[in-house]
Amino acid sequence: MKQLKILAQFYVDLMVRLGIVRFSLLLAIALVALAVIVQVGVTLVLSGEVNDLDIIRSVFFGLLITPWAVFFLSVVVEHLEDSRQRLSKLVSKLEEMRTRDLDLNKKLKGNVKKLNQEIEEREKAEEARQEAMEDLENEVFQREKAQLELAEQTALLRSYLDTSPDIIYYRNDLGLFSGCNKAMEQLTGKLEKELIGLSPKDVYDAEVAAKVIDTDRQVLQENQALTYEQWLDYPDGRKACFELNKIPFYSKDGRRLGLVGFGRNITERKEYEDALQKASRDKTTFISTISHELRTPLNGIVGLSRMLLDSRLDDEQHNYMRTINVSAITLGNIFNDIIDMDKFDRRKLELFPKPLDFISFVTEMENISGLMAEQKGLRFDLERLTDLPPHISVDSTRLRQVLWNLVGNATKFTKEGGVVMSVSADIHQDSAEITFEIEDTGIGIPEEELENVFAMYYQVKQGKDNLHAVGTGIGLAVSKELINLMGGDITVTSEVDFGSTFIVTINVPLVDHVEEEEAMPETKSSKSLRIFMLEDIELNVTVACSLLESLGHTVDVAMCGEDAIKQFDPTKYDLALLDIQLPDMTGFDVAKILRDKFDNLPPLIALTANLLKEKDEYFKNGMDEALSKPLSVKALTEVLEQFSMSEKKTDIPSVPQEQEVSSEPTENDQLIECLLDLEMLESYIEIVGTKPIYANIEMFEKSMKEYIQILDTNMTARDQDGIVFETHKMKGAAGSIGLKHIQQVAQKAQSPDLPAWWENIDDWVEEIKNEYEHDIQILKSWLEQQDK
Repeated sequence: MKQLKILAQFYVDLMVRLGIVRFSLLLAIALVALAVIVQVGVTLVLSGEVNDLDIIRSVFFGLLITPWAVFFLSVVVEHLEDSRQRLSKLVSKLEEMRTRDLDLNKKLKGNVKKLNQEIEEREKAEEARQEAMEDLENEVFQREKAQLELAEQTALLRSYLDTSPDIIYYRNDLGLFSGCNKAMEQLTGKLEKELIGLSPKDVYDAEVAAKVIDTDRQVLQENQALTYEQWLDYPDGRKACFELNKIPFYSKDGRRLGLVGFGRNITERKEYEDALQKASRDKTTFISTISHELRTPLNGIVGLSRMLLDSRLDDEQHNYMRTINVSAITLGNIFNDIIDMDKFDRRKLELFPKPLDFISFVTEMENISGLMAEQKGLRFDLERLTDLPPHISVDSTRLRQVLWNLVGNATKFTKEGGVVMSVSADIHQDSAEITFEIEDTGIGIPEEELENVFAMYYQVKQGKDNLHAVGTGIGLAVSKELINLMGGDITVTSEVDFGSTFIVTINVPLVDHVEEEEAMPETKSSKSLRIFMLEDIELNVTVACSLLESLGHTVDVAMCGEDAIKQFDPTKYDLALLDIQLPDMTGFDVAKILRDKFDNLPPLIALTANLLKEKDEYFKNGMDEALSKPLSVKALTEVLEQFSMSEKKTDIPSVPQEQEVSSEPTENDQLIECLLDLEMLESYIEIVGTKPIYANIEMFEKSMKEYIQILDTNMTARDQDGIVFETHKMKGAAGSIGLKHIQQVAQKAQSPDLPAWWENIDDWVEEIKNEYEHDIQILKSWLEQQDK
């Protein structure tokens, strides 16, 4: 059966593939051939013989009948096949529809289930909504309450920010202001609503804005806080220094919003620092003044000892006197260090090596050290362990300072016994290594303290006597630094209760010879000069007069500036020596008055114990030359010869003394001329009288207080442009009422191109602040005289 189905399917498939006609012809031929074969077979079986006619007959009838039968059969089969295929398709569609119905039934069941669940969920959601509404109402209530509390806190915070003296501001990521407090409004001169949306360029000047933007960029790029100092200007011109702290700030989700800045006004701190610096300068001035007073007797020792050295002395006396002279000169050099306090910064210590007679130097140290030990009843011995170089190049003052300090410490901390200084030298071809050992029998230094004795301001404390606590603790530190500069070192060994040994080694170059010390000239000056000297210290007068008279000159002396102005007659003198520091005025003041008073003057020579400035300063103040005290014989003779070579001007009109005196202005008149612009004031009074001037003075006094307040902030900020601007206003204001002195000082203060402007500006500003009220009183007194 299965084979028949296969055969029938093959039949149908072949008919479909070949078509009805071709399939019918092929089937007809096959049937005809089959009929012929069957006919031949049957005939052969029945008759035993097959004729051609039988074959033709079979073929003919087969060809006549078979095609039609086959064709009709094929048509039937074809229709049956079409019906089968349509039926098959319908069955397939029915199957698909059945499957789809099953799927739809499943989906419908699922939708029904979901609908039931959704209904349940909606019921639950409605219940939840009711609960949520209740919660929402409660939350709204709590939020409103929180908002009220937040508003109160915000108002409190805003009140705190606005009452804070510190500036507080916000800028977004674009660098634009987002908010600020009252202090910031006062600084910028803009309300918060005016400031919002502006950039630093819109608020500050170009220089300040550039720094503000740069620091903002650093904060935002690095996302780190930044603290720095900056001077800012208030709208009225006042300057204030702020310590600014900038930090980035973020939203709750971590998004950066910009930066917030805090600024604390530290102007008072800056002013305090400036006050400390001024106090330091004042202290230096005080030390300089004290040094001047100390140098006064020292100058006498130097001068008199130098004169005694040229007298008849035996060898021992000559050595002692030479030691006194060298000691005094060395002390004078040390006083110079006291005046210049910066040199006590160990980094600024300097050496000035010169050729030195080393043998004589050692002898001097022996004499001085012996005297120091003798004063305490101690023994002193000097041991020369090796041959010593005759001449070396070294800063002898500094070397003496170091050795004196070590010997002084040794004698100070030794109660009994003595001190031994040994000197040795390892001499090479061009240099020598010299070693000094200072050994004492004192109380010694604990081993744990040895590393600290050379520290600045360090003092060793030991035992009940506490001897090592005496002193400042500077000497050893400075001594070690000086020896290090000389290419050497200082070391120490010590044993408690048995003493200490300080070892000093230096490397110095050798020299062939040393220049002879200056001595009194063997012959007098070629020309005897008439000299006028202004000096307030009697000892200095004695020394200088002895020196000058020994050179063949005559000397007249005045002890104060007032006496000098009264006594001086330019026709009587060839040269004038004027001390700078006087009890009533300065030598510069005297020189100015003399030059204003007389047309022709002899050379004016400044005498100063502190020749630290350039000589140009002395020339600007009316001096022809300057000499340092104590007077150097060489320098003095050079100056005397220099000015004795020139012809003294004597073409002064001969005027009777009484007439000359009567025509001289009084000291008060001279002071008024120095302080006031009389020519301007007199011409102004002639036109408008004195009343407008009094009104201008009142306005000037009021303005000066404002100018000084702003100038002080500019001085603290070291703002050159601000200083120049304010002093320029002061100059104009002072000039408008004839305060010539204040105008002149303000002119210097407003001229930053002047040499050493920064070095002098503090003094000029202080002079203006301290003197303007005094000058106003002088002006008012003068006006009262004019009214009379």
